[in-house]
Amino acid sequence: MTKDSLTITDNRTGTSYEVPLFEGNIRAKDLKQIKQDPEDFGVMSYDPAFLNTASCQSRVTFIDGDKGILRYRGYPIEQLAERCTFPEVAYLLVFGELPDENQLRDWVSAITHHTMIPEYTKNGLEGFRHDAHPMGMLISSVAALSTVYPDAKNVMDPESRRLQIVRLIAKMPTLAAYAYRHSLGYPYIYPDNDLSYAENFLNMMWKMVEPKYVANPVLARALDILFILHADHEQNCSTNTMRAIGSAQTDPYLSVAGAASALAGPLHGRANEEVLHMLDEIGTKDRIPAFIKSIKEGHGKLMGFGTGSTRITIHARASSNGRRRKYLKSRAGIRSWTSRWSSKESRLKTNISFRAGSIRTSIFIPGSSIRRWVSSPKCSRCCSRSPAPPDGWRSGKN
Repeated sequence: MTKDSLTITDNRTGTSYEVPLFEGNIRAKDLKQIKQDPEDFGVMSYDPAFLNTASCQSRVTFIDGDKGILRYRGYPIEQLAERCTFPEVAYLLVFGELPDENQLRDWVSAITHHTMIPEYTKNGLEGFRHDAHPMGMLISSVAALSTVYPDAKNVMDPESRRLQIVRLIAKMPTLAAYAYRHSLGYPYIYPDNDLSYAENFLNMMWKMVEPKYVANPVLARALDILFILHADHEQNCSTNTMRAIGSAQTDPYLSVAGAASALAGPLHGRANEEVLHMLDEIGTKDRIPAFIKSIKEGHGKLMGFGTGSTRITIHARASSNGRRRKYLKSRAGIRSWTSRWSSKESRLKTNISFRAGSIRTSIFIPGSSIRRWVSSPKCSRCCSRSPAPPDGWRSGKN
């Protein structure tokens, strides 16, 4: 009998079994040897919600939501958010190391030159209703790329896999921005290779008639950080969905479409949007006590609190624009009151869905579009409508 094992006694038969430990865990298949008689199938583990089941061994991400810890490849998220851009973090997640200067230049160049999507794929978006949810459009268009790149089916070829990863990281912002523009009835804006990853996303979302889009540097950096924070959250719903689909050697585009479909649920990626619906329902600070009382009585759910997602707070600076300052102040009032209640009465704290939803709204990203923004950075782990913001807010001219 070794020290790295457990002894399990079956009280039904009195038989004891030695079960080896693997990295401090038992393998579910080792329970199969526990039987009442030889004809039995054996004991199985039962964990329908994956509450205490590890489906793989990974060195990509470590997360401890209760302690507010999130690490990518061993690097604390605070350091990455402060010192890196999203393309650097995407490289880190894919290859396991931060890129040197030459590697980063080649990586960024590869992504930049794969941001275009074929015209027939772009034209296919015109077939959606004017009020189609952007997430449904995104999922459909990502799946359509499977027909555009048949070489993606060579999933056992490392070079092919790497190419599809680059394509997905590059094209997701384009598809997401086109879905947003479609909801507004605006013409699509082509990518601009002179802009950074985040700046180009803002360009495709918000450019109007100006000859050259100039991104507001504060917004671009805030978006970059949000992408970094959402790049990977360990073995969550969408990750497990993609791994399950990919295990059938399905190509990456169909796998990502399936993962994005999981992300569209209100208990996963749509939590950002649900947070904003909740804040709209509350309306003003004086209505919060009644709302909390109804939640305690079992009416509805308190969105954006108490999940395993790490609790990282991002402080974004706002300009002196009156409309924007007033809007942010009202949102912050609800958020701070709710945060005080959660800390005082239930030990719950706002999670990344609450913070990110509020921040995205403060930079005028509509609730229905939030999940597309979450989908774009998550590709690095591969392998309504709203009124326009005030003039000047979209660019660096303000």
